[in-house]
Amino acid sequence: MSQMTRGLEAALSGASSPSWSQRAGAGRALAPFADVPEAAEALVGLLLDAEDTAVTRQTAEALILAGTVAAVRLIALAAAEADDNQADWMRTGVHDALAGTDGVPDIAVVCGQLARSYEAAVRRGAAEISAWADDTRC
Repeated sequence: MSQMTRGLEAALSGASSPSWSQRAGAGRALAPFADVPEAAEALVGLLLDAEDTAVTRQTAEALILAGTVAAVRLIALAAAEADDNQADWMRTGVHDALAGTDGVPDIAVVCGQLARSYEAAVRRGAAEISAWADDTRC
């Protein structure tokens, strides 16, 4: 088993931990694997974490920092089914990522690609993320 596979397995295990800090750590560790189906499923679950908003916030931040279409798509999917509180914390995570460093990917470009998705939930979520990203420039 490769080092990467072991890391992915450990992060997937952490995603279902009773500890909020382990779940948040799993969100950060899984973000680079957003295109792996098992990781994608776990990440959406972490974005919609019903136990602790820190998990939602840190997972959203990690996915924005990953900056891939697959990563941002997961936030879009989660945003489409999130309650107001979860959406607020996803938005905070997006703001944290965009305010944190100069090396952040151009989320507007990624959201533009997602806006053409065949999935209505992804299109709606991408529009929300775009608005959140615009908020950071005000």
